[in-house]
Amino acid sequence: MIYVLMAVACSVLVSVLLKLARRLSVDIGQAVAWNYVATSVLTYAVFHPSLDVLRSQQAPWLSFVGLGLLLPLIFLALGASVRSAGIVRTDAAQRLSLLISLLAAFLLFGETLSVFKGSGVALGLLALVCMVWRVDSRGTEDGEHAWLWPLLVFAGFGAIDILFKRVAQAGTPFAASLQAMFALALIVSVALLLWRRWHDRTFFTLRDAVAGLLLGLANFGNIVFYVRGHQALPDHPSLVFASMNLGVVALGALVGTVAFRERLSGVNVLGLLLALGAIGLIAWG
Repeated sequence: MIYVLMAVACSVLVSVLLKLARRLSVDIGQAVAWNYVATSVLTYAVFHPSLDVLRSQQAPWLSFVGLGLLLPLIFLALGASVRSAGIVRTDAAQRLSLLISLLAAFLLFGETLSVFKGSGVALGLLALVCMVWRVDSRGTEDGEHAWLWPLLVFAGFGAIDILFKRVAQAGTPFAASLQAMFALALIVSVALLLWRRWHDRTFFTLRDAVAGLLLGLANFGNIVFYVRGHQALPDHPSLVFASMNLGVVALGALVGTVAFRERLSGVNVLGLLLALGAIGLIAWG
């Protein structure tokens, strides 16, 4: 379970780094681009992927391109959500995005809806409503519209999960898939930066590069440790799944409320508890 705990820590660390970005005058757009520099290099160094499979006609390039576009855009939305709605709500919304991929599994991939999973989906949707209900706008830049960012994170990560499933169905090796999507995400991130450089006169700084590389290290660690957790417990995938998702929601809530003094209403707290229950039901199912 040590791998799962490390994956949980890395996932929450990503949110913490995004939360600190504005305080440290870090440009999130540049940090996201450098993040993909780090993840691309680390994927090649750690997994040594064979890229020959990407030349195959069966390679799911449409899904790769979709992931290359979505990953940096949703990462930017994640940063905005952490800044405006807080770590607690953002991490819960990100983990509840599994509801979208679960519904897609029933509607698009032919999986059977069990009582536990159906109950988990219903409970999770209710949890999402509670988590974004009347986000406290004091001290945030987005004011009364701050609740939109967690919803965008929810929808975006759900779409990413579906594309990941498409890639897995195509049979492309995991490491090669990671290398392709990270490289495409880097290209999209750099294109966005060049546009900002031309349009807003944005300047590249060493601070942003260092912050982005640290962000990439945490992001990559989340992926690697989660995979290692499944490899270490091959006969208990539901345990790894539940521990990862419940752990991120719980640790995110602890860090957000204690370290950053994020305020939650009674409805928000109810949503947090419902989210934990929903994930548990889905894992049990």
